[in-house]
Amino acid sequence: MKPRRSNLSVPGHVAKMHAKAAESAADVVMLDLEDSVPLEAKESARQQVIDSLLHLDWSKKTVTVRINALDTPFAYRDLIEVVEQAGPVLDAIVLPKVNHEGDIHFADRLLTGIALAKGGPDQIGLEASIETAVGLLHASAIVNASPRVKTLVFGIADYSASIGARLVSISGHGEKEEELYPGHRWHFAISKMVMNAKAAGKLAIDAPYGNFKDEEGLRRSAVMACALGCDGKWAIHPGQIAAINEVFTPSKEDIELAAKVIQANEEAKNAGRGAVAVEGRMVDQATVRLATQLWEQARHLGLV
Repeated sequence: MKPRRSNLSVPGHVAKMHAKAAESAADVVMLDLEDSVPLEAKESARQQVIDSLLHLDWSKKTVTVRINALDTPFAYRDLIEVVEQAGPVLDAIVLPKVNHEGDIHFADRLLTGIALAKGGPDQIGLEASIETAVGLLHASAIVNASPRVKTLVFGIADYSASIGARLVSISGHGEKEEELYPGHRWHFAISKMVMNAKAAGKLAIDAPYGNFKDEEGLRRSAVMACALGCDGKWAIHPGQIAAINEVFTPSKEDIELAAKVIQANEEAKNAGRGAVAVEGRMVDQATVRLATQLWEQARHLGLV
């Protein structure tokens, strides 16, 4: 899959933001019909998203649409209308608040039916937001429910509410955590989500960082997410894109080390040796797989 380092969320009802997002440096643009759209604008936002998908140039972007939650009166129409009218432009539908694999089954079968009715390609993926304790409990079943599932995404604000955690920031999206807890408060939740995503061969995306004026805090949050195995992070403001991209982009040193590991592994195989050594240290096959993944990401980004 193409890199998903930065995932820029854009309110579905604000047209001027769509054009700017299409021209931004974000890997992914997510046109949002859920939390960022007021109740009275749900219908108009859906039509605006369709218009933007059809009339803007998205050729350099991975494009997703977050529909409303499946337990609302808006979700089924979001899915049907957006996909029927603008499906060929879309890479994936983002499902919020996924608590059960049945949510994936519903969206999967509806997408298949739309593709059959339209006679077009059936290429649209699904991104499942893990935003509750129930969703995290069922993460393995969710990510394995359909080949359409491409990523699991951590939803920190709703997850915090679902477990009754303390509210320490205005946005609820991750800032000021160090003032409350001596360590990484969401280490277990994110690690479990990442584990389930990677066990299924899928990507894991971290939640946004709410204080878009705090670049140091954003960078700290992104570095931690990257260290835990996340492949990218949501952004709620264009000013966050550069820092997120930088953190989730392989460094020159990382790429050079990956190349050494891959080369040493090839030389060992050609020589009939089972052991692989790099710079005087033994390397196992798990490290070879990590090196290969990093090299592929670098290749996608045009770094090699």
